[in-house]
Amino acid sequence: MPHTQPQPPDPSAAVALLGIPYDANSSYLRGAADAPPRIREELFGESSNRWTEDGQDLGRPGIFYEAGDLRLPLAVEPAFAAIEEAVRAIVDTGQPLISLGGDHSITYPILRGCQSRYPDLTILHFDAHPDLYHELGGRYSHACPFARIMEERLARRLVQVGIRTLNGHQFDQAQRFGVEIFTMRRLQRLTLTELLASLRLEGSLYISFDLDVLDPAYAPGVSHFEPGGLSVRQVLDVLQGLRVPVVGVDLVEYNPIRDHHTQTAAVCGKLVKEFTALILRKGRPPREDWA
Repeated sequence: MPHTQPQPPDPSAAVALLGIPYDANSSYLRGAADAPPRIREELFGESSNRWTEDGQDLGRPGIFYEAGDLRLPLAVEPAFAAIEEAVRAIVDTGQPLISLGGDHSITYPILRGCQSRYPDLTILHFDAHPDLYHELGGRYSHACPFARIMEERLARRLVQVGIRTLNGHQFDQAQRFGVEIFTMRRLQRLTLTELLASLRLEGSLYISFDLDVLDPAYAPGVSHFEPGGLSVRQVLDVLQGLRVPVVGVDLVEYNPIRDHHTQTAAVCGKLVKEFTALILRKGRPPREDWA
C-alpha cells in the first residue's frame, strides 16, 4: 500500500490505522519516521496472508480504515499538537486506533488525544526501557513520554513488561508514579498463566509497544539494541491471553535503516495483525474451534 495522506475519520470500519512519521525526539539514531509505509507494505503485501492466528480474516471489507500518515513539522510543540488533534478526531468517534510510529515520544500526544474519550485508561507498555526520565536532552525525548503521561494523569495505571535497563533515576520515578514493572529478570520466573494473573488488567486497555522489547535476534531494525529480550512468540502468547477490551495501540521505534532484509518489518506486520485480532475480540478469548 502506498504512502498515504491524512484522511477524515470514518468510524464505519472496525479499526483505524494512523501513521505518525516523527522521530525528532530520538536520542541516538534517527530513522523511525520512515517506518509507517514500511509496516503497511508488510501488512498489506503478498509475503503473507491477512488471517490472524485466531482465525479472523482481516482482508474482508470493513476491517481497516486507512487514516493515512500525518504531515508533521520538526518542531515539537506544533508536531505534538497535530498528533493530539488527529488522534482525538478518530478516538472520539469510538473507533479503536492503531498508530504506527515514529519514536516513542509520540505516545504522549496520542494519550492526550485519547483523554476525553478514555479518562481512566490502563496502559500496558512493552519496552526494554522504562522511558520515565524526567528529562533526557529535553522534556519531550523518546526517553520521557511516560513521565509526562503520569504527571498529567493521562492513565490510571501504567504496567511495563520486558524492562531491562532500569537505572536509579527511573526506579525513583517508577516509585513516584506507582508504575508496575515486570522486568525481564522477573518474567523469567513466571509462567504465562502467572504473568497474566499478575497483570490484573481490567477496564479499557491501551497498549504501547516498543519494538526493542524484543531481543535483537528477532527485531534488529531498532535504534537501541538491548540483548536479553522477549521472543515474538512470547509476546503473541501474552497478547492472545489478554481478556480486556483494547481501545488503542501504538507500535513505535521500528527503524528501517537498521533492519535486515525487512525482518523487523515482517514482525511489525505480524504484530499489527494480532493487535487487530485482539481489538476485534473485545476482551473475549480466541476461538476454541480454530487450529
